[in-house]
Amino acid sequence: METTTYEEFGKILKDFGIQEMKHLGKIMERIYILGGEATTKPDKITIGNSMKEFAHLGVEAEKEALEMYRVIIEKAKEVGDRETWQFFTQVYSDEEEHLLVFQDYAEMEDEPDFPDPPESNWRSIFNKEEYIALLNKALASEISAIVQYTNQHEKADGLERMRKKRAPLEVATGKNKASVISALLKKVFLEEMDHMEKIAERIYEIDKEAIATVDPLPEVGKDENEFIKLDRDAEDYAIVLYRKIIDEATKLGDIKTKKMFEDIIQQEEEHYWAFDDFA
Repeated sequence: METTTYEEFGKILKDFGIQEMKHLGKIMERIYILGGEATTKPDKITIGNSMKEFAHLGVEAEKEALEMYRVIIEKAKEVGDRETWQFFTQVYSDEEEHLLVFQDYAEMEDEPDFPDPPESNWRSIFNKEEYIALLNKALASEISAIVQYTNQHEKADGLERMRKKRAPLEVATGKNKASVISALLKKVFLEEMDHMEKIAERIYEIDKEAIATVDPLPEVGKDENEFIKLDRDAEDYAIVLYRKIIDEATKLGDIKTKKMFEDIIQQEEEHYWAFDDFA
């Protein structure tokens, strides 16, 4: 066969994940435009261990979201916030489609019960508790960075809209410091999402479990200057951690993980220097 049920469902989950990230950014943007502060503390994440479990968890998550969005839509209508009402009406429609797909997968017939494949000797070489903990620590730092940078991107975007452009170059280009940093952060968090996916995929490839935590807790800051300092510190933390992982991967002969983190660390250093220039 050219494909499997797992592969097809995986594509759907990735598409949904991208759509949810777009929702996240727009919701943060709206919060900042209205003068609020977007949270950096996501709910506990549960992954599951099978397609049907993924689907059941998806059904519950979408039902919870739809219930909350109905309240927001009614409240927005009540206070006359048309922009928020329109946006959440569209989001509600997207989430309803997600729910229907998850329900189909939750109600499908069970996959045939194939016997487990023989144990892989090469994967057991990397089955060291401390090593897997380091990989999960890297995954946690990527999740933290994504939340932090996405939030700051939307906050900077809001600051850019609210501030007048006074300097000649600002007036001529239509940009100020907030807008430039906002654009930088968008580029960076998209690259961090790619890192997160690669690290999680590698953990599963060596037959271990990826732990979806947020550590350290993201910090947003009150203005562009604080964003840059916090982001420079976050990149510094990641670079030190990833060098340690490269050392451990070298000792274990885990060539693929070593190469992957060498590629990732190049981008992290580019992020660091970009933030350092502003700092």
